[in-house]
Amino acid sequence: MKQAIIVLDCGATNIRAVAVSETGEILNQKSYSNNTREDPYFKTGRIWDVDEIWEKLSKACKHVTAALNNVEIKGVCTTTFGVDGAPYDKSGKQIYPVISWACQRSNTIIDELHDAFPLEKLYKISGVNQFHFNTLYKLYWLKKYRPEILQNMDKWLFMPAIISHKLSGANFTDVSMMGTSMLGDLQKRGFSEEILSFLGIEAKVFPDLKEAGEMVGEVNKEAAELTGIPQGVPVFSAGHDTQFAVFGSGAQINEAVLSSGTWEILMMRSEKMQSNTLALQAGITTEFDTQESLFNPGMQWLASGVLEWIKNQFYSAEKEQKDIYEIMISEALEIKESELVFNTDFLSKNGAIQGLSLQTSRGEIYLAALKALAKKTRESLSILEELSGVKVKSLVVVGGGSKNHLWNQLRAQYLGIDIRSIPQTETTVLGAAMFAFAACGVYQSAEEARNAFLGIIDK
Repeated sequence: MKQAIIVLDCGATNIRAVAVSETGEILNQKSYSNNTREDPYFKTGRIWDVDEIWEKLSKACKHVTAALNNVEIKGVCTTTFGVDGAPYDKSGKQIYPVISWACQRSNTIIDELHDAFPLEKLYKISGVNQFHFNTLYKLYWLKKYRPEILQNMDKWLFMPAIISHKLSGANFTDVSMMGTSMLGDLQKRGFSEEILSFLGIEAKVFPDLKEAGEMVGEVNKEAAELTGIPQGVPVFSAGHDTQFAVFGSGAQINEAVLSSGTWEILMMRSEKMQSNTLALQAGITTEFDTQESLFNPGMQWLASGVLEWIKNQFYSAEKEQKDIYEIMISEALEIKESELVFNTDFLSKNGAIQGLSLQTSRGEIYLAALKALAKKTRESLSILEELSGVKVKSLVVVGGGSKNHLWNQLRAQYLGIDIRSIPQTETTVLGAAMFAFAACGVYQSAEEARNAFLGIIDK
């Protein structure tokens, strides 16, 4: 009989349930689209509807489990995007929606916050650089504009814990999500008492910290009926999708990994961490690795999000075609010479295309964007190498962007190193499943599970 871990993966674009076997085979999966909603309490605000997400996950899971024949489900775990979470009162009621990372409201309070708690000091403690979507900024926004929410908050749950609570009724905080929040202490691998004190929040509002693969509860009767996962199946801690994608890619210590999707996140698995002024100015964020004592220093920037903008603006007639990306790539390959300069800094409203003429084609614009993103990777890797003292000899590329052969070619050209593209796009769910299989005793460690999965990872 085969054994399986069910991974519930909540991304910004898709919500999925995936069944992973003990050898890393994807036995079945089902996905539904995910979208932010307007905040009913704040005009122009964007939120995640927890009930809608849970309904879609349950439906997807029911589809997956119904198709599993002669398979023992050993456990279930959840991965999601970082930073986002919600407050709950003493009765367990969610008292404010999950503010999405895509919401811009926090921009209005960042300068005020740093006047009271300087960015340099925050960064030295947490290692997290300034991004408007950081959990810290959302909590400060609530403190300023909705103080009654924090006054009535009994606990704060991050997205993986919210979904796991739906499965089991258990409350916990996974370390990888804490590491994205700007509330953590790099030295302690825990929450910073100084930062929480500044917010007027007690540490007890964050349930017990759990490392990757720790058991947090069991599937309850209600969740079993909704998902098809048998009652009593263990629920394991997972967390931030990027950290599990890095581990699931097979990356070793001091190896660089580029997770390429809507965002590109360039990370290393390192025994060292830097949270000094130089690292801050370079734009580095250091998060906690899935394994204790390791860190993930990295940099991130908008990537496929820019390419999707190009698709929507210039390929609107073809964008629904299955081969749309091959169409875009083929047109870019027709360009022999180009002096276009593409600034991909859309988030800061600095996005620009320079050198346009009446002869400029959409394929040339797409090529210019790919080149700009490849150059961004080169610049970012150089900074990581300088601060870590490690010379990177190859780059592992995972995620949807790893399938773009022209993009990979440009990366190799600009970086001058080997590019190892992982054709397996499921590194996040595989990474989470590795820890869960180790936790339930199928393997002695996550590393042993990863070794067993190697044939799948490289497919």
